[in-house]
Amino acid sequence: MSEIGSVLKGDPRLDKLRWSRRLSLTSRILFVNVLPLVLLGGGVIYVDAYRKQLLDERFKLALVEAQITAEALAGATPQRQEALLIQIGKEQRLRLRVYGPDGKLESDSFQLAPPSFTLPDASEIDRDAFALRLDRWFDRIVGAPALPDYVEPESDDVEDWPELTRAREDSLTQIVLRDAPDGTHVINAAAPVGLDGDTLLLTRNPIDITERVREARSTVALIVLLALAISTFLSLFLAQTIVRPLRELVQAAVRVRQGRDRQVEVPRLPQRRDEIGMLARSISDMTAALRQRIDAVEHFAADVAHEIKNPLASLRSATESLAKVEDPDLRAQLLDIATHDVRRIDRLVTEISDASRIDAEMSRTDFEPVDLAHLLCTIAESRAARDENEGRRLEISGADHPAWVMGVPVRLERVIQNLLDNAVSFSPADGRIWADIVRRDDWITLSICDEGPGIPEEKREKVFQRFHSDRPADEDFGNHSGLGLAIARTIAEAHEGTLIATSRANDEDGACLELGLPAKR
Repeated sequence: MSEIGSVLKGDPRLDKLRWSRRLSLTSRILFVNVLPLVLLGGGVIYVDAYRKQLLDERFKLALVEAQITAEALAGATPQRQEALLIQIGKEQRLRLRVYGPDGKLESDSFQLAPPSFTLPDASEIDRDAFALRLDRWFDRIVGAPALPDYVEPESDDVEDWPELTRAREDSLTQIVLRDAPDGTHVINAAAPVGLDGDTLLLTRNPIDITERVREARSTVALIVLLALAISTFLSLFLAQTIVRPLRELVQAAVRVRQGRDRQVEVPRLPQRRDEIGMLARSISDMTAALRQRIDAVEHFAADVAHEIKNPLASLRSATESLAKVEDPDLRAQLLDIATHDVRRIDRLVTEISDASRIDAEMSRTDFEPVDLAHLLCTIAESRAARDENEGRRLEISGADHPAWVMGVPVRLERVIQNLLDNAVSFSPADGRIWADIVRRDDWITLSICDEGPGIPEEKREKVFQRFHSDRPADEDFGNHSGLGLAIARTIAEAHEGTLIATSRANDEDGACLELGLPAKR
């Protein structure tokens, strides 16, 4: 229980969680989870572009080296060619081979001098090594084409190297890229030598490219791991910004449900502008509305019991006295009282039933366009035909043009009828009643005024309370339930409108009841 109390007072740790409170939860979650993927994708693209750039540079270098070497070898004596092969191969770390017109190998720098580089044998390479598996995984991600393996032929003729065959046929330098057993690249450049039909094959093993690419890849992997760690931390932090306020809301909701403390305050989290803050404020408003509704129901039930108890007591007294009274006139008087009380109870029950179901009914009803001016005129004609105004003159103004609103016609008719009944009750026998419709932008106001005593300013809100009845002195007691104006305001508010009491213009005697409704768009 102490934990709940501390939560309801507000967790001070929540004040420290000020990270991106104005960002929505969706934005935060996407950012935290997409960040490592973005870095990984960017790193993969960068490394692939970096590798292609290095290879392009080496292709150009191999092309130039092959052409220059071929020109140097052209026309040279065999002894001079061998010296050039040894010198260039040693200085540039190349393997240079010359093939004669018959396609047979004539000179090889690796046979004339110690090799400038050595390729490991395929049987000595662990194909499952981490570096090789990482290379294959990387190539599949970027969609790199599979390269042929570099294999030294046993016979070593021109036919064993397709690039040599194409160089002879096209008389152009040819470049081919292959994979060595250890995962490094091997670049072969084939170029024709002079006009005698000889062909040069230049072989380079640029292991520095693989080393640089793997270093860059390791850097990217480190960045991704760092981003993953940061993302994990931010995810946990984000979870705290969600879980803590939700736990606070849940515990407050439990206290509200248990009803042990009516003063439980549901935290509104005004500092948050995300979905959690919206949820907190919605729950707080909902709780306040429920409390008001519960209080209203309790007060209504108490008022109903009080209002029905009075006529029941009078009815009980009259019926009990009937058995003891023998005077016919007195018995008739008691029967009138009993009949009046029964009608009063019936009227109360009807009004109470109607008032209690209006809210639920209005929440399920679909609104439709209603011409308030036409509805007012129709009601006025109906009341005049039945003499419901009891001699009062009803004057209508502003109903010459339609006044469209969205609502329920039957309920809006009920409001107008209640307002007219109230005006008739307080108007003198030969008085006048004014009904005026005014249109102001997107708002329509219907005012119904009478020539009665008016409503004091301090009582203008009380007249809309349930069972409030301040009737004229000459009116029979019990003819009104005191629910008419309360029902009318409930219907008006269900239509997103207002119903207020004011005084007549120019301080003239009488009261005005103004119904305001939003105009149909």
